[in-house]
Amino acid sequence: MNLAREPEPDILTIFEEDASNEGENGREPIDSLTIEDRTEKLAKQETREDVVRVESDAELCTGKYIYIHHLPRKFNVDLLKNCRTLSEWTNMCLFTSNLGLGPHFTNEEKVYSNTGWFATNQFMLEVIFHNRMKQYKCLTNDSSLASAIFVPYYAGIDVARYLWASNPYLKDTDSSELVKWLKQKSEWKRMWGRDHFLVAGRITWDFRRLTDRVFDWGNKLLFLPETKNMTTLVIESSPWNNNDFAMPYPTYFHPSSDQEVFQWQNRMKRQKRRFLFSFAGGGRPNLSDSIRHEIMDQCRASRRKCRLLDCDPTTPNKCHKPVNVMKLFQNSVFCLQPPGDSFTRRSAFDSILAGCIPVFFHPGSAYAQYIWHLPKDYAKYSVFIPANEVKVGRISIERVLSRIAKEKVIAMREEVIRLIPRVIYADPRSTLKTLEDAFDITVNGVLERIETTRREMREGKNLTADFAEELSWKYNLFGTLGKHEWDPFFANKQDLITQ
Repeated sequence: MNLAREPEPDILTIFEEDASNEGENGREPIDSLTIEDRTEKLAKQETREDVVRVESDAELCTGKYIYIHHLPRKFNVDLLKNCRTLSEWTNMCLFTSNLGLGPHFTNEEKVYSNTGWFATNQFMLEVIFHNRMKQYKCLTNDSSLASAIFVPYYAGIDVARYLWASNPYLKDTDSSELVKWLKQKSEWKRMWGRDHFLVAGRITWDFRRLTDRVFDWGNKLLFLPETKNMTTLVIESSPWNNNDFAMPYPTYFHPSSDQEVFQWQNRMKRQKRRFLFSFAGGGRPNLSDSIRHEIMDQCRASRRKCRLLDCDPTTPNKCHKPVNVMKLFQNSVFCLQPPGDSFTRRSAFDSILAGCIPVFFHPGSAYAQYIWHLPKDYAKYSVFIPANEVKVGRISIERVLSRIAKEKVIAMREEVIRLIPRVIYADPRSTLKTLEDAFDITVNGVLERIETTRREMREGKNLTADFAEELSWKYNLFGTLGKHEWDPFFANKQDLITQ
């Protein structure tokens, strides 16, 4: 899979402005200080802007306290202040507004509810999560009480500035300085980083560069010895590594109350759906193993049963407008979710939000990814059709979906709608009372993982996994390592990470 591409227009470009007046790439030249000198300089720049009001119930928060590191501004605040330098194609300043939620949506076409909807960029998770963390009910300013240490480094926003740069040093400088800074702190020495976690709001492959050749993709953040001890949260994890965990892509819905969620769920339950299935996306003619061409052909052949929203970048692109995607999904019983440039798509969560049953073609698109957020029994909320069966023309998607009993479809849709709170991020300025959103579920998963590590350290156990790390996907998903029918899907690790 070729990862050196911008994501599909329907999941990135909502508003664009000409950035040609920003100067050459809108960037200042990097200074010539060594990492050691720069780290010493940064130690004097720690900001207390992130200090939050800490009012927690001691009994309620036992085992849940989290301490937020006060990083130098360059690792988060300054990145947002220099938002025009974050992308060569898109004015990201639009998307940093409203605490990372982006501009409010208008609702002329009545596709959304009247409140809680924003033009959220899929790569703003670090900002959204950080702002949610500031309101976390069990924060502490005493790191010795903390069960976990949050590192609010905007790793994805940082590396995005240099993804197409030819100089590996540019891509690696900040992440190297970060771990140098962390290692100097007393909090690090307590568990050597094993109680630390951070959010890197892009796919894992943007942080797993193997070599230093010119134009190699991404940085080496997740290959650093220090981050291998930490828990890193990404929007797509590596099935073959055990130091990153996936959390849902941000969607457009960020409710301020439980009632907003309930109202939306009820609306999706009543929604009439004209099409048996649909697909919103473009082809991948440069990827030999892609099945998108076959999927689009099958959709066209199904005529009235399938609706295609073609995201061909060479033609006027309706996918640029989220309203078109959401309208399509709301009118579909099933939504096809084949891999794109990598295993996962934001579109999968948009379909769940619309009450549309996702159809996956690779277990790495959801089942081996979002193990904290989605049911282990994937058949309850989705359909799985093996990609290779579609590629060779052995399976008719229409026939498979048409043969699912009506009662089963109803039950699956109810499960999808029930999942909506688990895959959305509430507005950081408000609090959900009875519901847990994707942030809450992620924090619980992190705390449980760190507590397990802490217990194993107390018991003197070897913290190195007693199985090959390449089998992490299987162990995390099934708790076993034996042969499985999905093994062929994860056999080509080298092909993915070197292209």
